[in-house]
Amino acid sequence: MNTLEEILEKYEVVIGLEVHAQLKSKSKIFCPDSTEFGAEQNTHVCPITLGMPGVLPVLNRKVVDMAILTGLALNCEIAEYSKFDRKQYFYPDLPKGYQISQYDLPVCKNGYLMINGKKIGITRAHLEEDAGKLVHAGGIGGGLDGSAYSLVDLNRAGTPLLEIVSEPDIRSADEAKAYMEELRNIVKYMGVCDGNLEEGSMRCDANISIRPFGQKEFGTRAEIKNINSFSALKRAIEFEIERQAEILEEGGEVIQETRLWNDADGETKSMRSKEDAHDYRYFPEPDLMALEISRDWVEKIKATMPELPSEKRERYITKEGLSEYDAQVIVEQMETALFFDRVLELGANAKLAVNWLMGDITGYLKEKHLLVTDTKLTPENLAEMISMIEKGTISNKIAKDIIVEMLETGAKANDIVAKKGLSVISDEGELFAIVEKIIKDNPIQVAAYKSGKDKLFGFFVGQAMKATQGRANPQLINDIIKKKLAE
Repeated sequence: MNTLEEILEKYEVVIGLEVHAQLKSKSKIFCPDSTEFGAEQNTHVCPITLGMPGVLPVLNRKVVDMAILTGLALNCEIAEYSKFDRKQYFYPDLPKGYQISQYDLPVCKNGYLMINGKKIGITRAHLEEDAGKLVHAGGIGGGLDGSAYSLVDLNRAGTPLLEIVSEPDIRSADEAKAYMEELRNIVKYMGVCDGNLEEGSMRCDANISIRPFGQKEFGTRAEIKNINSFSALKRAIEFEIERQAEILEEGGEVIQETRLWNDADGETKSMRSKEDAHDYRYFPEPDLMALEISRDWVEKIKATMPELPSEKRERYITKEGLSEYDAQVIVEQMETALFFDRVLELGANAKLAVNWLMGDITGYLKEKHLLVTDTKLTPENLAEMISMIEKGTISNKIAKDIIVEMLETGAKANDIVAKKGLSVISDEGELFAIVEKIIKDNPIQVAAYKSGKDKLFGFFVGQAMKATQGRANPQLINDIIKKKLAE
C-alpha cells in the first residue's frame, strides 16, 4: 500500500465537517429541564423530554440568541424567517421517534471562517435538539443470562445543539484540525459552548472523499462519527484517506456509508449505509410557529459581541508587538488570553507577561493539568511581579524562585520577597567587595580573560550571582565586573 505522502501526490482530499455544539443554556431547547452535566441518570426529564402524548414544545429564546451570536461570529446571513422541522430518526434515545431540527430554512447560512488565510465556507448553522445517551454493557456477567444489553439515559435529550456545517472546502487533515480548533475557540469566546470534546458538548462528524487530481466530480464520501479530540480528527481523516485510496488502487468503488472512528484501534469501522436528506422524511414541525427574526433583534445581539479570537490575535500583533507565534499561543487558551488581557490593563509589559505565561507558568500548569484560572495567581500579582523585575527590585532568578508560591498560595511577590529577604542587592559597596573576592579567588580565569577570552565574563557574572543567591542587581554587577577586570 502507498504511503500517505504518495497518496496525496495522486489524490486530492475533499473534507466537510459537521460540528455539533451544545449551547450553554440553563434549560433545554423546548422545555424547562436542566442541562447540567453529570446528574444522576434520567433525573433531568419531564413529559416533553419523554415525548409523552399531548405535550407541546416551547422554544427557548436564549437558545436563538446564542445561535444568532454564533452566526454573526461566523460571518453568516441571519434569516428573517426560519422554521423547525421533524426529522424522522428512529433510535432508542429519541423517545418521540423523531428529532426537532431545521432543514431548508435554518437560522444561519452562507458564512465562512478564515483558516491560515484561506476561506472555509459555512453552508449553514441550524438549531436542533440533542438525543439521549445509550450505555452499552453485557456479555459475560451482563444481563442475568450473560447477554449484552443497553441502558438509556435521557438527561441529554432535548439539550440545545447548534449544528455548524462547512462547505467541502477543506483539503487536508491539518486544515480540518485547524478549522475545528478555531471554531472551538470562537464558541468558547462567545460564551455559547464550553467546547469540551471529552464530555461531548462539542462533537464533530467528518465527511471525507478523495479524487484524482484534475477530476471535477467529487468522489464518494464516507461520514466518520465518534471523533472526540483534535488529534483523533486528524488521525481519523488520515486513516480514511488511506482506506479509500487502497480501494481505488485495487479497482474497487468506495461506497457511501457512515463509519465509526475507533480511537484505540486507530481505524474506522462501518456502521451503516449513509442516509440522505430524503431518507429522514423531513416535514415542518406542526407544534412550533415559524421563527421571525427582526433586524432590531439581530443588532441587539451584535452589540453584545465580544472580541473574536482573530481580532484578539491581530491586536496582540499590531498593538502589543507580539510575534504571530506568541499571539497564536496566547489566544488558543481562552482563560489564558483573558488573564493576559487583565495583566495588560494593569500596565504590565506585554512581552514580559507573555514570556512568563508561556514559560514558567505554562510549565507548572502542564505538570499539574490545570488552567491558569484554577490557580491562586491573580493578574494583579503577576503584573506587580513584572513591575518589580523592570524596576530592578528583584531579578528574573528571584522571580522564578517565587512564582510557584504565588501560583499555589496567591501571595503577592512583594510580600514573599520581604518575608524571605530576597530583594535585589543594589548596594555598590557590598557588590564591589563581592567582586573583588571573586577576582582574587580566580587568578587563572582573570589572566585568561585579559588575554582575550572574553567569554569568561559570564563565569564571573555566574560566580557573583552564586555568591548573592541570585540577588545581585544584574546591570550593576555587570558594570562592576567590567570595571574591576579592566584594572
